[in-house]
Amino acid sequence: MKIISTVVGVILFILFFGFALKNTQEVDLHLFLNYELRGPLVLMLLAFFVAGAALGVLALTPTVFRHRRETNRQKTTIQTLQTSALQVNRAPDSVNAQQ
Repeated sequence: MKIISTVVGVILFILFFGFALKNTQEVDLHLFLNYELRGPLVLMLLAFFVAGAALGVLALTPTVFRHRRETNRQKTTIQTLQTSALQVNRAPDSVNAQQ
């Protein structure tokens, strides 16, 4: 399985590297307030891909923290229930020992 993932990774790298070599022409990116960026097309695409990935991770951050908080709450509940179940199981033993 590791060999397959390595081969797929190498093939993807070669494809993306070939894409980068074919798209080196300069492009202009016109922004607000007459601001203009000029650079190779492949770098512009890479920058917007990275920015989109970063915004996606930031958008998921509250959900991840909510799930972690809920998981911790459920673990605490499970531990409490297990502790009370152990105490209930031990109680009849101590009653039988006193008789």
